[in-house]
Amino acid sequence: MEPAGDFQAYPAASELIALQDDERPRFWVTIDTEEDFDWAAPFARTGFRLDSVPALAECQGFFERAGIVPIYLVDWPIVQDDRAVDILAKALRAGRCDVGAQLHPWVTPPHDEVVSERNSYTGNLPPDLQRAKMTMLRDAITRRFGAAPVVYRAGRYGLGADTATMLAELGFRCDTSVRSGFDYRKGDGPDYRGAPLHPWWVATGKGAVLEVPVTTVFGGLLGAGGEGVYHRIARGGMHAGAALARLGLVERIALTPEGIPADRACRAIDIALDQRLPILNFSFHSPSLQPGNTPYVRSDSDLDRFYRWWDAVLDHLARRGVVPTDTAGILALAARKAPGNSA
Repeated sequence: MEPAGDFQAYPAASELIALQDDERPRFWVTIDTEEDFDWAAPFARTGFRLDSVPALAECQGFFERAGIVPIYLVDWPIVQDDRAVDILAKALRAGRCDVGAQLHPWVTPPHDEVVSERNSYTGNLPPDLQRAKMTMLRDAITRRFGAAPVVYRAGRYGLGADTATMLAELGFRCDTSVRSGFDYRKGDGPDYRGAPLHPWWVATGKGAVLEVPVTTVFGGLLGAGGEGVYHRIARGGMHAGAALARLGLVERIALTPEGIPADRACRAIDIALDQRLPILNFSFHSPSLQPGNTPYVRSDSDLDRFYRWWDAVLDHLARRGVVPTDTAGILALAARKAPGNSA
C-alpha cells in the first residue's frame, strides 16, 4: 500500500480487514467522554459543565459486570477533571478499560482559532494548529492517566487530509473517526457516504494507522441498493430519511443507544453479521449517562431505558456469537494486513 495519509482515500476491497473462516466477529464499545454542553447552542470555549462525570463510575461498573472493556475517548475538559481521572485511571490500571483521545478543538488549547461551526471540525484548522492541539491532548492524557493514548477520535468526526500523518507522528495506532454512511458537508465537515464498514490501514510516511469506522448499516426492502437511494433522497433533510424508514424502504441504523431502539439495533447487528464485518463498533456520548444533558436521555426513565438497551443488545450479541474486544485485540486482528506484513 502506498503512503496516502488520508482516511478518506478509501482502499481497495482486497485491503480491508476481513474475517477469516475460523474467526468470530467482535464488538467494541467506544465512549465519547466529554463535557456537558447545549447541543443546540453555538460552540463556545466556556460555559460547559462536568456534572455527568460521576456517572462514569456506574457506567464502568455496568460494563465490568458484563465482561466488557470499553474505551473512553476523553477530551480536554475531562482530562482536567480529577474525578474523571480517579474513576478511569483505576479501571485502566486494572485492565478493565482503555483510555483514548477525543479532540474537541473549541475547548482544547492552544486557542488560536475563531470558534465557529467550520472550525469545530479539527481537520479544517491549519495543520500546525491541528498538530499543536493533538499534541497538547496526547501529553495531558499521558501525564494524567500514566499511559499514552493509542486510539483517537476527532470530535464531530472531523478528520482532515493530514490527520493520519499527524496521528502516526504522535504515536497513535488507531483512529475511529470515520462515521460510515454520514455526510457532514452542510456544516463544512467531511463526507463519509462512501466509507467502508470494514477496518483498514492508512499508510503514511510516518507509519500506519488503523481506521476502525463507527458502524452504521442500511436495511429495508430495497436491500443493497437502499443506501444510494437514501443518500439521494435524504439530501432534503432528516424528514426525508425518516419517511423512507416509515415506508420500510430503507433506513440508516447506527449502533448506538442514542436514538436507536434496541430492536432496530439488533436488526442492524444481524445486517452487519450478514456482511461479515469483523468489528461492530458501538458508540455513545458520556453526557447521556446523566439525565438532561443530551436529547437522548432527558429523564430517569430514559436513563433506565439506556441501560436496558444494553441488556437487550448484549444478549443478542451473545446469542449471535459476537464476542467483546478491546484495542489490543483489534490491533492484533488487523496486524496480518498491516503495511509491510505479507501475511
